[in-house]
Amino acid sequence: MRDGGFTYRRSQMVESLRRGGIRDEKVLSAMGEIPRHLFIGESWRARAYDDDVSINIGSGQTISQPRVVAVMSQSARIEPDHKVLEIGTGSGYQAAVLSRLARFVFSIERIAVLARGAKRCIDELGIENVSVKVMDGTMGWRAQGPFDAILVTAGGPEVPQPLLSQLADHGRLVVPVGPREQQVLKVIQRRGSRFVESQLQDVCFVPLVGRYGWEPSQ
Repeated sequence: MRDGGFTYRRSQMVESLRRGGIRDEKVLSAMGEIPRHLFIGESWRARAYDDDVSINIGSGQTISQPRVVAVMSQSARIEPDHKVLEIGTGSGYQAAVLSRLARFVFSIERIAVLARGAKRCIDELGIENVSVKVMDGTMGWRAQGPFDAILVTAGGPEVPQPLLSQLADHGRLVVPVGPREQQVLKVIQRRGSRFVESQLQDVCFVPLVGRYGWEPSQ
């Protein structure tokens, strides 16, 4: 796929993220490589690289702001040999960014039409280390665990217990937790049998729906 005139816009986005406090050069490089405009509809592409804009992708879901993608990716502290789980594939953009940081990315999406679209875009970019599955993300992906990092791109009322159990020792879970209207982005690191929690910032994500999240009708 051709990048056209979006290359410069993408470099501007990266510089804005750097000025805004993103220090992980691996994350900045990944976001400089991945063509975000290809993961959204044509009518929104003019705003694809605005660093603080979330965009509707259909089915009641959004693609997170580049700044939130960067904060979550940086906070996960992903290394090249890591195995990563993403909950909420959505457009596939976050998974594509993670593919540049990790050895392999497992991504779960509960909405089949979004999962198909995301996988198609990922495949067309030649990304081979991302696997997408349709199922309840709050249950995690036990068969592929444990994971060195888990990123949850939807907000739930509490941290799903299956995700904690699938986190490797010293692994990090980045998850928004709180009411449907606003959540707190948390980082939880596993240290043996203990989980050490810190808070990053207030955020507003779409609801995390599933057995350990919100009911669909809520």
